Order: sequence, then structure tokens, then C-alpha cells
Amino acid sequence: MPLKNVHVWKEAQARRLDRSRVRDIAKSIRSEGLQNPPVIQRGGRGLYLLISGHHRLAALKYLGAKKSKFLVITKDTEYGLDDAKAASVVENLHRLQMSPRELADACKFLAEQTTKSEAAKKLGMSMPTFKKYHGFAGVPDKIKAMVPGTISRDEATRLYQAVPTISQALKVVSKIAKLDRPSRRIYLRLLAQSPRSGHKIILKRMRKVGIKKKIPIELGKNGARKLSRLAEREGTDETRLANRIVREYLRKRR
Repeated sequence: MPLKNVHVWKEAQARRLDRSRVRDIAKSIRSEGLQNPPVIQRGGRGLYLLISGHHRLAALKYLGAKKSKFLVITKDTEYGLDDAKAASVVENLHRLQMSPRELADACKFLAEQTTKSEAAKKLGMSMPTFKKYHGFAGVPDKIKAMVPGTISRDEATRLYQAVPTISQALKVVSKIAKLDRPSRRIYLRLLAQSPRSGHKIILKRMRKVGIKKKIPIELGKNGARKLSRLAEREGTDETRLANRIVREYLRKRR
């Protein structure tokens, strides 16, 4: 079949073409032939729609091929137009390792073709995970480029929700990059509460907020029995009572 008759949707490709991978596939085709033909289905007017095999098709074009063999989906199993595009995205996602940015774009695309719950099901994601990637899709490219090297996907989403100006958001990224993850979480929460606050003011508030830590407390037999009796008398559990006693003690020691 002529390669010019096979149509590829730009928006249906969940992953951009990897040029080095295209060259590797081309080298394999040249030495061993095309072992796994791309999958297509009829699209009308003599054209065929690509379902899977974008890199293989690109490798054939790289080699200068005009025609090639393809696997054609029969009428009994043909997809509708929107489902065909979705199937192309899902096939790429399950076959290749996606970056957070590519997963986000795929989630957005599939959500536009079907419902969010159906899109999550096709991608094998839970709804909370799908919503996180779908939210990340709306983040500007300059901020997405910071993920995962500088900040996480969730941090990028929360940052843009708090500071919708790209230039200002990038300045915040440079400020919080040196903080550890728990500190960045608190920083972004405080920033969302007061977007116009400066970096030094937020750091000052962070010191007041502090970070919760779990510290084990060992009690002797007498202390453990006394704590148990007090908890029973007050109708609470021992852990909550111990936490309250420690907080009250530390408050008095300030």
C-alpha cells in the first residue's frame, strides 16, 4: 500500500517521534525487513487511518520507501473516528514509557474524546491519578519543562493554580528548588493562601507552621498504666491523650 495513503493524526500521538528510535528501526528494517507492520483501518476516500506503528511508519519514510505492507483492521472490528484516535493514544501509552508531560497530554486528549472516568479506565489509572495528570495538562510548557528535574508534577500544578503568571511562577520555582519536599508542600500551600506574599514572608510563616513529626515515646510500666487509666476516664484513646499532654507541656515551656 502507498505510504501517502496512510493518515496520521498529530493530536493522536501521545508521544513525539524519537528520531534516534526511528533511525534504529530503519536500520532493523533495512537488514531484516519489516517484521511487525503498522496497524491501520479504512478512513474513506482511499485513505487509511494509523492505529499503531507511528515510529515504524516514520522509519519507512526515512528509508525512502513509497509502499509497504500493513495490517488492516476488518470491518467487524473497526473503530469509530473518535475511538480510533483514542485507541492510537492508548496503544502508544501502553507500549512506551511516557513522561509526565506526555501522560498529561494523553489524559487531556482522551477526556475530550470520551468521559473522564472512561478515559481513566482506558489508561488503567485510578480517578485521583487521572485528575492529577489532567490538571497538569493545563500547566504552561515552560513550567512543565521543570518536571521532574526541578519540581514534581503535583507541585507544578499547585504552583500554577496559585501563581497564574508564568514569569512569576518561574521565579518561585527557582526559590523553592533548594527546599525539601515537605517544605515545598507547605510553601505552596501558604503561597496559595496569599499569592502576593514575598519569599521571605512565606519562609517566616513556614517557621511558624512547622512540620509535624512522629516521635515515639517509651513509658515504664507505671507510666503506661497511668496513661491507660486517664484515657479510659476521659473516654479517649491513649495516643490522643499522650499527644495532648506533650503539646500542653511544650506550650508551657516556650
